[in-house]
Amino acid sequence: SFTMNTYLFVYDLMQFCGHSWIFTNMIIRFMSFGKDSLADTFYSIGLVMRLCQLLSVLEILHILIGIDKSRLFPRFLQITERIIVLFVVINSQEEVQGKYVVCVLFFLWNLLDVVRYTYNMLARTGIYYLPLTWLNFSLCIPLYPLSVLAKAFAICVSLPYFESFGTYSIKLPLPFAFSIYFPYVLKMYLLVLFIGMCFIIQNLFSERKAHLGTGNIKKKRS
Repeated sequence: SFTMNTYLFVYDLMQFCGHSWIFTNMIIRFMSFGKDSLADTFYSIGLVMRLCQLLSVLEILHILIGIDKSRLFPRFLQITERIIVLFVVINSQEEVQGKYVVCVLFFLWNLLDVVRYTYNMLARTGIYYLPLTWLNFSLCIPLYPLSVLAKAFAICVSLPYFESFGTYSIKLPLPFAFSIYFPYVLKMYLLVLFIGMCFIIQNLFSERKAHLGTGNIKKKRS
């Protein structure tokens, strides 16, 4: 309906503004301060980044109620990966926030999202600009695996701090006598991360074929 389409356009616009601000801020800071800007990336843009990622949870709801026709499971995996890495790994360990991998991860996320939300906004109005369509469904194929590697590296970097500080590790008293050692949980999650990457890459190729097929391109041009 017109109302739902307007709502989705406003949502995409908000996300576009947020990610564009982050992306532009990162580039300007790097051009102004060079490598010195990388260490405090999280402190400069972390708040807006967290707001954008929290807002992205609405995309799962959009799919569930049927106003977004994207596939639920791949989108759920992508959103939860970011939420876990950003809020559980990076946000909880101040020592990790100053690592260069955080800057690399934020750069990849925002580059992908600026393109994606620009494409989505135009698509809501029935505009399909062919170069942007190609970029939206092609750029994610090489960049998404790179972002997964950056997530995995961030997790590996954080492990010594989780081991030292005992963050999120739980030891229940008797009679339960049960404990959760969080570094082990993160190590198991690394396996889940790479298994999910294989599934999502397959889905990305399927979406690219569906949207960039010869018939679809001709239809959008007309």
